[in-house]
Amino acid sequence: MPIWNQTNVNHLLARSLFGFSAKDSQQAMGYGNFSDLINKALLADAPMPAAPNPWVTLAPLQAQQNDGSAGNWYRELTYWWYNRMLDEGLNMREKMVLFFHNHFSNERDKVSYPQHMYQQNQLFRKYAFGNFKQLVKDVTIDPSMLIYLDGNNSRGSSPNENYAREVMELFTLGIGNYTETDIKQAAKVFSGWQVKDLVSVFDSTRWYTDATVTVFTKAAKFKYDTLIDWIFEQKAAAEFISRKLYQEFVYYKPNEAFVLQMADVLRKNNYEMKPLLRFLFNSDEFYKATIQGSKIKNPSELMVGSAKLLQSKATDTVNLYELAKTLQMQLFQPPNVAGWPDQRDWISSTTYSHRGGFTDSLLTGKRYNGVAVTGKLDPLTYARSFVNAEKAVEFVDELVVLSFRFPLSDVRKKFLLDTLLDGTTIMNWSTYTASADTRINKFLKALMRLPEYQLC
Repeated sequence: MPIWNQTNVNHLLARSLFGFSAKDSQQAMGYGNFSDLINKALLADAPMPAAPNPWVTLAPLQAQQNDGSAGNWYRELTYWWYNRMLDEGLNMREKMVLFFHNHFSNERDKVSYPQHMYQQNQLFRKYAFGNFKQLVKDVTIDPSMLIYLDGNNSRGSSPNENYAREVMELFTLGIGNYTETDIKQAAKVFSGWQVKDLVSVFDSTRWYTDATVTVFTKAAKFKYDTLIDWIFEQKAAAEFISRKLYQEFVYYKPNEAFVLQMADVLRKNNYEMKPLLRFLFNSDEFYKATIQGSKIKNPSELMVGSAKLLQSKATDTVNLYELAKTLQMQLFQPPNVAGWPDQRDWISSTTYSHRGGFTDSLLTGKRYNGVAVTGKLDPLTYARSFVNAEKAVEFVDELVVLSFRFPLSDVRKKFLLDTLLDGTTIMNWSTYTASADTRINKFLKALMRLPEYQLC
């Protein structure tokens, strides 16, 4: 069993949430053990959030594209989702929503109406801790997916193979665990569905007429749901999604022996996600010292997590929206059907500087291009929320423990302390002296611009 301490708890929060504040960390420690923290907070069921606005129920019309409403609503939908991340507390549902959004990747450039993407986003929320097999069934006939992978126009007599291919390659089995014949036969089964306004409907005249099709050597008159059941009977299915979860929450290079353990848990629980996540977060594997601080934060983790770290009361979601595009992670617009790349792909000579520009904006109230940002930090109020605000060395140590998932070197900590003091002495440090606010801002800016801050 993992050791219950601040280091391991902060690691769990850093991976399962979009960052956390000092208050979040203290609240998590209050649970006293991993079992209660995981079951009563991280994996707790919660009501579905209210919709961003009534437009989510409007039937899609070309006029909404022509007058710019659809684009404005997509922006509003993105703001709404960022607010769900910012307000997640100690519940990891939104992290799972993003995981599924990336796993079942759809792009707004093709799914033109945000009403459809909102429905899919809520679908991921519904099944965040639920049954993965049933989620795949629902995604198969989800309007957004039917539009994105051209199932909307697929007929049994000449089926479109896009979804049949991706459901095997990217969603359930992985390359090497199916044949081209399996894809061609499965494509017939997935035909017949069309999007009508906000719902998907089945038209039997557009479905396949063969007496049977053969997929993975089994001949049957499959329906879309019974075919999904058969796909999940394949050994590779449990291993595939377990591996993907491992890469997201543990390390990008999977420990295959542990992945097999995860797959076994998943099969025994009929593909329910909550028991698998519970197993993962209670495992010694998850808390290995070599794992902690080994993941490069994706842009959502960096931006939302930084706002949380600074206890932002009114985070500027416009700022998040605009910087996400620059940082190459615009929500609802992954690069392709395979989703966003990960780990080192998040960092380049361009994105690294803009990452620092974003964290600076939370302190200065201005974006890198000079545009004003709301929710600028009050450095004195923030600093005084910490027990050691009036003790320079201890204050730096407190922020280091909160902000980094592995010990900083003495050289790094001295740099941060010197930045905070900015010419004064340790004995003379106080948040009540002149220029203390400027010193605190300089310190926080330096802290969030360290290379180590990019890791969680």
